[in-house]
Amino acid sequence: MVRSFLVLEDGTVFEGVSFGHEGTVIGEIVFTTCMSGYQESITDPGYKGQILVSAFPFIGNYGVNPEYDISGAARIAGLVVREYCKEPSDMYGGRALDGYLKEQKVPGISEIDTRDVVGIIRDKGAMSAAIVYNEKDIDAVRKKFKKFDFGKEGLVDAVSIKNVKRIDNGKGIAVGVIDCGADRRMIADLSEKYDVVVFPYDTNAKDIVAAGVKGLIISGGPGDPEHRDLKGVVRTIKKLSPSMPIAGIALGSQLIAKAFGCGIRKLKFGHHGCNQPVKHKDRVHITSQNHMYTVDPAAMNGTGLIVDLVNVNDGTPEGFSHAALPIFGVQYNPISPKYDEHPYFYERLDEILGVRK
Repeated sequence: MVRSFLVLEDGTVFEGVSFGHEGTVIGEIVFTTCMSGYQESITDPGYKGQILVSAFPFIGNYGVNPEYDISGAARIAGLVVREYCKEPSDMYGGRALDGYLKEQKVPGISEIDTRDVVGIIRDKGAMSAAIVYNEKDIDAVRKKFKKFDFGKEGLVDAVSIKNVKRIDNGKGIAVGVIDCGADRRMIADLSEKYDVVVFPYDTNAKDIVAAGVKGLIISGGPGDPEHRDLKGVVRTIKKLSPSMPIAGIALGSQLIAKAFGCGIRKLKFGHHGCNQPVKHKDRVHITSQNHMYTVDPAAMNGTGLIVDLVNVNDGTPEGFSHAALPIFGVQYNPISPKYDEHPYFYERLDEILGVRK
């Protein structure tokens, strides 16, 4: 066993055991409450640059299988667990987590009291952290915290596609997706009903209109919606909103809100996990989420946007619609239209596109 160390910006140091890639990494530390779905979290572009702590104590029992990737590569900066499974079940044909993280060059640390780490994040909020492979490097890493600003990282540029991708399914209606870190499952779900055109995040409004799409989705993704790289996305939304239906997911919904003049604020420790309760009308639905920012409801007056979904845990907005335009946003990851537990996103998308069921 090789010792490694989890170092937090507040000065706390945890000693654990290294697995995965043997190296040191700095990122923003957050926790997820999922009992399963660790591969989806590891490959979620929304976690780009973050060190992910699993609140569930045992990770890796069903291995890693390409079928469950949502972006084709590991996106997290590092992984913190209580215990990882060295010999996963062969039921799903997955490989060991340790070997996968080595291949993806993602450091992991185990034998950590993750309950304690989660408690610190809940009390003090998300902060800079590092997984340090060599104890001698701890002091040098602490000095780097002073210069490290997660909000200034160009994370969307790192995960967005570089060229326009067309998926012609013969459906007759084309929907555009601005890729700020799109989940490939969402693209697959859209493809069952629409032709899909996926645009790099910095595509301008003129090129989107020329592509012939009937509506536009702004995908979820990592980082701060105030980042300078995303100013162009906000301008594109402003230009297209009077004439094109637009929907947003997580980061995408925040960018829509910015385009209409709403304020955005950072949450203390974000919403990460697959058990976030969201109230829509008279029902509460359990949703999967991964974001650090939310729309400030106090700054929505006069924007035309109306909150219609709310997080039961903290009362923050989970979705909004425009009072006059075919525009809406949600903070959570939409459930596939194959399932009917909470079909709000896809039903609403059909509605603003004028598609009959």
